[in-house]
Amino acid sequence: MKKLVESLSLKVCLKFLSLFFLLFLLHSISFADDMDAPTAVAVDAQTGKILYGKNPHLKLPPASTTKLVTVMVALERLSPERKITISENAAKTSSVSPKLKAGEVYTVHDLIYLALMRSVNSAAVALAEAVAGSEEDFIKLMNEKVNKIGAKDTKFANASGLPGKEQYTTVYDLTKIMSHALSYPLIREVIQTRVYVIHSEDGKEHFIQNTNQLLWTEDNIIGGKTGYTKRARHCFVSAARIDNRLVYTAILGVPHRDKLWKDTEILLAKAENVLSGKNEPFVQFTQERPVLKASYNKTKSLESKKQVVKTKKNTSSKKDIKTKKITRKKSKQKRTGNAKINSQSI
Repeated sequence: MKKLVESLSLKVCLKFLSLFFLLFLLHSISFADDMDAPTAVAVDAQTGKILYGKNPHLKLPPASTTKLVTVMVALERLSPERKITISENAAKTSSVSPKLKAGEVYTVHDLIYLALMRSVNSAAVALAEAVAGSEEDFIKLMNEKVNKIGAKDTKFANASGLPGKEQYTTVYDLTKIMSHALSYPLIREVIQTRVYVIHSEDGKEHFIQNTNQLLWTEDNIIGGKTGYTKRARHCFVSAARIDNRLVYTAILGVPHRDKLWKDTEILLAKAENVLSGKNEPFVQFTQERPVLKASYNKTKSLESKKQVVKTKKNTSSKKDIKTKKITRKKSKQKRTGNAKINSQSI
């Protein structure tokens, strides 16, 4: 009888543990699935540990989060009071407003505000040229910098974050970059400024507003840097206080700008739950899809694309092949036109 009771008790315990594990697993899955971002992370600044992660080491284009590194490298070599003349090359760089013109003179201080607050690409290029003589030589310094701070899965191809060959980062690396960026007093000041007025040496005035909308809605946000290109989609790295605890968050590849703020708020809520003991730290690795080349047509799933290719291979005739060549030529012309329109990085 005693053995029977012990056996039943063991079975009950095992069923209870199995049920507990299942509930924990379901909770963990929903924990990640309520976010639209394909990759996101929240990191405790005090310990460096991940509080919440979703594909934290997935490499994706950095867009204008790049400018945090641009400014760090510039501040290590230039005085904020130094005056810089905008070159023809910098002025021609595709960028959001305000448009900087060749020959205009700005201080390093004001170019940093333009680069980090408004994400002006020409300001980033002007800083790069002032440091290294050319953007190409400046890129070497940027990559040396991220390697030095331990961002091993990051590589830059330009100073602005515009689309470039072999350019990528991860959300985990972005938190390392933000951590180091906050050690620069001017960067810390700029990324928490909502609005600012820039003046060129000849008196031209530019009123700029921070692209980080959470500065208006979240009191615990210290600051952050947004990014956007057609290929990278919307990106954001930030720092916030949770009960006097510093937390870094980063998101890459969100389809809509509004989702950046929603997903960041979710990240902060999850981080708070972990720090308060309500939840355990959690990292989820979903199927990591490869980074595809930029496409300005309606997107299809990877599997459906493969199926279409397979079907076409089986059914193509000589007439079909000729038609496809004409279609590809027209499609290429269309993509080239769209690329010129959608080349800005914000």
